[in-house]
Amino acid sequence: MLIFPGMKKFALTFLALLSVALLPARAADSASKRADLMARVESCEAILQEFMARPETAIPKAVLARARAIVITNQFAAGFVLGVKSGYGVVMVKHADGRWGLPVLVNAGETSLGLQLGGAAVETIFVVTDEQTPRLMFNRRFNVGVDARAVMGPHSAGKESANHPIIDAPVLVYTKKSGLFAGATVKAGYLSRNDEANRLLYNTRFTMPELLYGDWVTPPTEVQPLMKLVQSLAP
Repeated sequence: MLIFPGMKKFALTFLALLSVALLPARAADSASKRADLMARVESCEAILQEFMARPETAIPKAVLARARAIVITNQFAAGFVLGVKSGYGVVMVKHADGRWGLPVLVNAGETSLGLQLGGAAVETIFVVTDEQTPRLMFNRRFNVGVDARAVMGPHSAGKESANHPIIDAPVLVYTKKSGLFAGATVKAGYLSRNDEANRLLYNTRFTMPELLYGDWVTPPTEVQPLMKLVQSLAP
């Protein structure tokens, strides 16, 4: 049976979202919990692949060339409330030698950006163009568009995108919501560190700063595809 990229993403997203709902309440063994966290990383990889596969959502090469960090989030509505209340994501930073580091898990939520009427999820990619913004997540909740200016980024397709100058903002936001113009200022919820999840994922006592900027943890096999994908897109 053929497995299409969209089917793969749906399956990974379902598993990852299920883990968000069930992980705090269940007494599963560490191997099962770690598998759930791996599913989150893999679903973020699938989200990035899907964005880049379609011209109307693809991030231009010129934007990716300026990236110093990339955040991929998957957020979803809680119950019947029209708005995103919970979710997860990964953040990766580019080291001084041009290599991209480990994907580090973060919490994400409290936004309605990209949420369509009747929809249940928001998939968003943040391209961070400076060195300081990723560090805002070290000690507190980072509110995208409040703690650092965030604007909608230009896409690879379309006349406007093709002629649009590279936007000078710390955070360029990409979502699948139509009708959002490149350069428009947005608020896109919050991101916060999740040291407990990362300790389990990487079997380490290192926390977010060391994982993002250090070289002390060997990347597990399961996170290497995402690292290679980001490296190929933003060398």
